[in-house]
Amino acid sequence: MIEPPTFSTERLNIRLLEQRDIPAVIKYYEDNREFLEPFEPLRPKNFYTREFWSQKIDKGLIEFSYDHSLRLFLFKRSHPSQVIGSANFTQIVEGVSYSCCLGYSLAKSEQSNGYMTEALQTVIPHIFENINMHRINANYMPHNRRSGSVLKRLGFAIEGYARDYLMINGKWEDHILTSLVNSNWKA
Repeated sequence: MIEPPTFSTERLNIRLLEQRDIPAVIKYYEDNREFLEPFEPLRPKNFYTREFWSQKIDKGLIEFSYDHSLRLFLFKRSHPSQVIGSANFTQIVEGVSYSCCLGYSLAKSEQSNGYMTEALQTVIPHIFENINMHRINANYMPHNRRSGSVLKRLGFAIEGYARDYLMINGKWEDHILTSLVNSNWKA
């Protein structure tokens, strides 16, 4: 099996979760529950349990090994065992589209420090060059201006508006559709 990639920036380590990270990822989601809830799907009842995350970590590794996803988490280099965010590249499709979907979250306490931009500027070249994606799709709710700003800084272009696009926090939400295209893509 191919070793999962790890990324380092001046301030961050970015990698797949390991079993030893279970307490840290549970703490991340518990500490940010109220903050993230308006932007994410409803959680299963066992979401905040060791068993759930143990299976999720194993599933993430299997998905990575089959080129279906790359589910990364952000750790500050100054606190290498503390999860501060996630950046997931899912629905990886080759064939006719060579595309994937990007979703991300960041701790409330870490907002406005440029961490997500820093992380994605580091990982996106890997998605384009090593995974050979032609296109990354990312969508955000119109009132989530922070997310829109991150995508704009990264060069994502707005492509449309989808009504009732995703069920977020138990209700259908409109989304602004964006993408970033790899102009150097090679077959």
